[in-house]
Amino acid sequence: MRILIVTAGSRGDVAPYTGLGRRLLAAGHEVAVAAHPPFAGLVGGCGLDHLPLPGDPRELIRTRARAASWEETRAAMAAFLDRLADGVVAAADGADLVLTAFGPAALSRAAGEAYGIPVIGTYLAPACATREFPLAGPTGGDDLGPDGNLAAGRKLLADAGALQAGAVAGLRTRLGLPTAASQQTGADIRPVFHGFSPLVVPRPADWPSGVEVAGYWWPARPRGWRPPPELVDFLQAGPPPVFIGFGSMAPGEGDRLGELVTAAVARAGVRAVVQTGWAGLAAAGDDVLTVGDLPHDWLFPHMAAVVHHAGAGTTGAGLRAGVPAVPVPAMADQPFWATRLHRLGVAPRPLPLDALTAESLATAITTCLTNPALGRRAAELAEAVATEDGAAAVLTHIGVVGRG
Repeated sequence: MRILIVTAGSRGDVAPYTGLGRRLLAAGHEVAVAAHPPFAGLVGGCGLDHLPLPGDPRELIRTRARAASWEETRAAMAAFLDRLADGVVAAADGADLVLTAFGPAALSRAAGEAYGIPVIGTYLAPACATREFPLAGPTGGDDLGPDGNLAAGRKLLADAGALQAGAVAGLRTRLGLPTAASQQTGADIRPVFHGFSPLVVPRPADWPSGVEVAGYWWPARPRGWRPPPELVDFLQAGPPPVFIGFGSMAPGEGDRLGELVTAAVARAGVRAVVQTGWAGLAAAGDDVLTVGDLPHDWLFPHMAAVVHHAGAGTTGAGLRAGVPAVPVPAMADQPFWATRLHRLGVAPRPLPLDALTAESLATAITTCLTNPALGRRAAELAEAVATEDGAAAVLTHIGVVGRG
């Protein structure tokens, strides 16, 4: 089959699908990943075809940070989504099957309807309201009680649908499709497979049939990749360092965060590998090495602890490595995953990025390195997660679709 994977957003929204895509490729399918142009190298380096989606998510994050009002933010999002919609339709032309991330799911669904292509939801965070926990949104994963959790989840999905309503309606008009009877959201697609471990988020008992928790889709490592010699030398020159990186968060705040991280590393008395990310983060010191994008599956097992923004992909990579974490969430699903890490016993309490200080970061790093219970729990969970095959359920279903 010709399978298209549609995803939009930052690197963490793309990397897990390279692993799923490689498994599909190995099963004999043709696989393309539709993602923003900055990720062409990531996708192509993993042996998958890349189809460009319009828009720059980095600029969208900057615009949201600079916006003086919600109306300005909404206008920027609307323009971004309109362009994205046309890109999704162009990418889907000629596919036999579409796998879609949650963000562009309503757009993927419209394209699938227009072309007569089945669409499967492949989501990295919970995307169906439940009484067991609130969805990944403003509550940050704090339990609101059964009724409160369900209401919060439904509101989050309704808000997401409302934000995309104009783009979805415009796309359906351009495609000659009838007006949708109800607001379109990714939660309405069936089947849906969630790409995280049931040991991390067990499948809620009240989720409907066809909504599953499959297990992690580990990012593929680019073919021929080798660690930079300076990184290998740094790792061999002393005890395991601490990783510090905030992914796609805080673009343009590299200088401020770099000073904060430099002070925290010195205060904690640790060696550190600092990843620049979209913030342009850099820290100074003899015991600090600044690096660019690196496969976390290789890097994290060499670390004593990992400090990160608690995006879905980075959270999974840290759990896989079996090392304790310091979650520093900023937005979207990050507070949910940060709270989950703490409740799993592999991390101290989350430190929100907008309130982060050198003192609080140094204290959390020290806790990770001196509390043996965090390390033991991280190792136990990593051993259990390693037995799972998150891609298998998706491949099995696709095999049934193909035979049909």
